Amino acid sequence: MIIEQRFHRAIIGQKGEKIKEVRDKFPEVIINFPDPAQKSDIVQLRGPRTEVEKCSKFMQKMVAEMVENSYSVSVPIFKQFHKNIIGKGGANIKKIREETNTKIDLPAENSNSEMIVITGKKANCEAARNRILAIQKELANITEIEVSIPSKLHNSLIGSKGRFVRSIMEECGGVHIHFPTEGSGIDTVTIRGPVEDVEKAKRQLLSVAEEKQTKSHTAELRAKPEYHKFLIGKGGGNIKKVRDSTGARIIFPTADDKDQELITVVGTEEAVREAQKELETLIKSLDNVVEDGMTVDPKHHRYFVARRGQVLRDIADEYGGVMVSFPRTGSQSDKVTLKGAKDCVEAAKKRMLEIIEDLEAQVTIECVIAQKFHRSIMGPKGLRIQQITREHNVQIKFPEREDVQASTAETTAQENGETNGEVKDAADPATPRKCDVIVLSGRKERCEAAVEALKALVPVTIEVEVPFELHRYIIGQKGSGIRKMMDEYEVNIQVPAPELHSDIIAITGLACHLDRAKEGLLERVKELQAEQEDRALRSFKLTITVDPKYHPKIIGRKGAIITQIRNEHDVNIQFPEKNDENQDQITITGYEQKAIAARNAIQAIVDDLEEMISEDITLDSRVHARIIGARGKGIRKIMDEFKLADVVENESKQAYMKPRATASSVSAGEEQRSSSKGFVVREAPWTTSTEKAPDMSSSEDFPSFGASVTPKTSPWGPKRF
Repeated sequence: MIIEQRFHRAIIGQKGEKIKEVRDKFPEVIINFPDPAQKSDIVQLRGPRTEVEKCSKFMQKMVAEMVENSYSVSVPIFKQFHKNIIGKGGANIKKIREETNTKIDLPAENSNSEMIVITGKKANCEAARNRILAIQKELANITEIEVSIPSKLHNSLIGSKGRFVRSIMEECGGVHIHFPTEGSGIDTVTIRGPVEDVEKAKRQLLSVAEEKQTKSHTAELRAKPEYHKFLIGKGGGNIKKVRDSTGARIIFPTADDKDQELITVVGTEEAVREAQKELETLIKSLDNVVEDGMTVDPKHHRYFVARRGQVLRDIADEYGGVMVSFPRTGSQSDKVTLKGAKDCVEAAKKRMLEIIEDLEAQVTIECVIAQKFHRSIMGPKGLRIQQITREHNVQIKFPEREDVQASTAETTAQENGETNGEVKDAADPATPRKCDVIVLSGRKERCEAAVEALKALVPVTIEVEVPFELHRYIIGQKGSGIRKMMDEYEVNIQVPAPELHSDIIAITGLACHLDRAKEGLLERVKELQAEQEDRALRSFKLTITVDPKYHPKIIGRKGAIITQIRNEHDVNIQFPEKNDENQDQITITGYEQKAIAARNAIQAIVDDLEEMISEDITLDSRVHARIIGARGKGIRKIMDEFKLADVVENESKQAYMKPRATASSVSAGEEQRSSSKGFVVREAPWTTSTEKAPDMSSSEDFPSFGASVTPKTSPWGPKRF
């Protein structure tokens, strides 16, 4: 049989467990897979024909399921939102995976890719995709628009290997631009991203498209990759000047391009010519290598060469590959040499002087935060502290951890609620423990801002008063309610033990999250109190005294009447049990007004029943079955026509019936009794008294009401077929 090689490993299983199940199911069939190196799709099945056919169908079904479950879709999500897609402790991504039954793969943290790959059944993948996009849309003002651009221009807008469109996407904040399939003839181009970036990308696309429709020209020139950042300039300042002065568009290679030296210029013939001339002048000046020197105090050398010279590498990347040489370690020389393009050397020298100025202005500040919070402040893999370091351009050093026993006293104080005596600054007169002191270095104003950022990451506890009787509802079934709130607000919520009967719930988390968490908790309390009040209103009870003989009539056939009353008035109606002392008490529970209305409805039925009378009507027992009719149709028709509540055959089987109804209905029933005289009961034409009269209760002509009767010969003559 033919099975695509890509499914072979999945059919076999990681340790051969899946193919073993197939072989156990079809023991008479020998299954052989080709060697992976052969790249063959042929799987050999040998054995009895019928078994081989069954096995083949079974394996084809396995493949069909794999194909169905191997649908894959890539979702572009801006890198900054990946952590929100993952959620705290992976909660968000886990929930989406479980609820959509899909596999979701995110790119590594150090990867530049923004694509999230979803695998599974098509419908499930689409559901997961929509969930992920909804999270991104909620976090940022993400929009998606369509722009109409003639399809004949699409290839030129995309550029060779997508270089042109990638340059627009990168320049416009990383928006996503999607062109329709080549040859489809569709003019619609989709742009997705933050509103401002999308509008910027739209303007650029339409502008370039207009240029392409006029006489657009393209030119290419080459420059060393290390020159590119300098050509572009800080914040794109240099290249923007060239664009503004010439009107041409300049495209630099991206990290995905193989040719890292190629620069493309697009625009009108004149614009391209002018831009090319300016760029060539800049490149030529960069090729003009010069050497210059500067003085740097030896005490600052370590800053530049630390971390394997990371600062110097950054300077080289930013300023055209300029080389900076410091004296050997241990030397007291203050001479530093810079070598590279003249403009690059000057710019690098200026930047180094700015760094030295910062170093000269550096101070060291101590921030005292209890050691138990340090891990929380650092965040997973130190991400939070790295962010503060970058944003405030400071150095942060955490102390060594102290032995647990040494901190017993403070731990006791913390357990006693001394949350505020925990976060202190250097001005605190109390002598802090070494393990609590975090040291920051940098410019004074930056260090102070970083200290505030660190303190903002310290978990804070607030107390919220919530009635004790509501605690179990806030916790929810198996803790589901409180877990949902903790995940939503990124806090920890501590509910006191039931035996304490305390109304205080503690919320612990970052200060920026506490207000929202408190608001959410109080909103939940309001909901529960409203439900509690509603339950109290619905618990109104009243009783009505009704003679038990009327209970079946109030209930109705198969409970139809009482069900209608319950549904109409939204109440619960309870009849007495057999062993109850008060057999005449019916209890109604619900909203007060609705319970009263239900009671009135029952009382109206009782009033009607009490107006009814009972009268015996004598009828020849031989016509009872005829009046009752097949399956009681005849007697029901009479009851409906004359509004009779009941018609009961006397238990002694005597020749009369006993209807119960109002006086007018019984009188009308009398007319029916009179009409029964129309049924003639004739004497049988037998000549001797020894002949036995036939049974007049035959169901052939007088159907019984419920009881089965053995058919006998009809007194009205032989049955004709």
